[in-house]
Amino acid sequence: MKVLIRGGTLVQCDAAGTVAQGDLLVDDGRIAALGRIPNPTSASNGRGLVRVIDARGCAVIPGFVQAHVHLCQVLFRGMADDLPLLDWLEQRIWPYEAAHDDASLSASAELGLLEMMLAGTTTILDMGTVHAYDAVFDACERAGIRVFGGKTMMDAGKGVPKGLRETTASSLREADRLRAHWSGKGNGRLAYAYAPRFILSCTEALFRGTVERANDGARGRDRALLHSHVAEHPDERGAVRQALGDDDITMLRKWGFKGANTVLAHGVQLTDKEIDAVARDGTRIVHCPSANLKLGSGIARVHELARRGVQLALGADGAPCNNNLDPWVELRHAALLAKVRTGVTTLPARQALELATIEGARALGIDGEVGSLEVGKRADLVVVRMDGPHVEPGGDPWSRLVYGCTSKDVVHVMADGQLVVRDREHARLDHDRVLSKARSQAKKLMARVKA
Repeated sequence: MKVLIRGGTLVQCDAAGTVAQGDLLVDDGRIAALGRIPNPTSASNGRGLVRVIDARGCAVIPGFVQAHVHLCQVLFRGMADDLPLLDWLEQRIWPYEAAHDDASLSASAELGLLEMMLAGTTTILDMGTVHAYDAVFDACERAGIRVFGGKTMMDAGKGVPKGLRETTASSLREADRLRAHWSGKGNGRLAYAYAPRFILSCTEALFRGTVERANDGARGRDRALLHSHVAEHPDERGAVRQALGDDDITMLRKWGFKGANTVLAHGVQLTDKEIDAVARDGTRIVHCPSANLKLGSGIARVHELARRGVQLALGADGAPCNNNLDPWVELRHAALLAKVRTGVTTLPARQALELATIEGARALGIDGEVGSLEVGKRADLVVVRMDGPHVEPGGDPWSRLVYGCTSKDVVHVMADGQLVVRDREHARLDHDRVLSKARSQAKKLMARVKA
């Protein structure tokens, strides 16, 4: 069935910054037409049926791309507050992750996916825990989201619990198995990301092993990304210098962990010299404003990063350091924090929305397929109301979306041409069942932590 989205404000996030009243036709998973489409009969060209969605009073925007999230941590929401990064990891996150089993990971992933997709997220780059990542991929495939994901890799480090410590060989072997099994599934929506956690919990051999695998020439559905954390917190940066004699970004570049298929979260502490090196390499940086604030990491130098040529994206990070996975909160925070840090003219509303859509897609190397509303692209899009009292009476549509709209204004979400959210309800995940399962599994997980 074709889908005709009728009479919305099309905020296309294309190179021209096109905003226009009109219609959008989806056919066979792709955007087939934009503009004034006379009626459903002619739109169908006599072939099949057309479902019509009334978008009057709404904006139609590209689906949000969240380029750094932790689905495995959603069950820990509200359980790791008010700790600096390294203590937060050692005292809370790592013990909790070590206690996961298949059932709790599935529940955590489903809860995070329900939250993000109801808010308009259609693509994620996810970093899991060390084990049982099949449960996360399975949840993503069932939910209908587009995902790059992979198990966290940890073969070294202080304070790493037994349940997370791996050997280099076993970590690489399991990552290879996951990639071979899941890449290309879900009509091509699932792809792999090799994800050594960060430089303090991984050996040089592990980082070099992931580089070799991600750069092995695979393309298309077997293409893999490299994903890690970098330069997040001042204390972390000091610990890296003490352990390795240099900063993390310098060491990662030396080991080949860089380039257009490398996506690094945070980058809050990057110096001018490091920013220039990252830009030359083509490495991507993901801005996670809420998590950086809550963990006291600082405010990323978004304006300087963009001005010096670094490809940026946006992400919510994890529920224990945020505490939500809402893309609307992140893009608003990104815009406002940039103004505080570098002046009110930096990161205007249009640029903020593009950071969460086309720029995020570009960071993941999929901007030829998603990230903007253009004929021929996959239909990843969101229908969001703009006629509420907190958005009216008018004004610049970019400003209304970034500063006025919230996740509660999202009505429909389409991923890969499928209506995954219709009339504010997820079409594939049962709301009550997901919440019940999450509550039950969170209690069981915490019992295992305390045992």
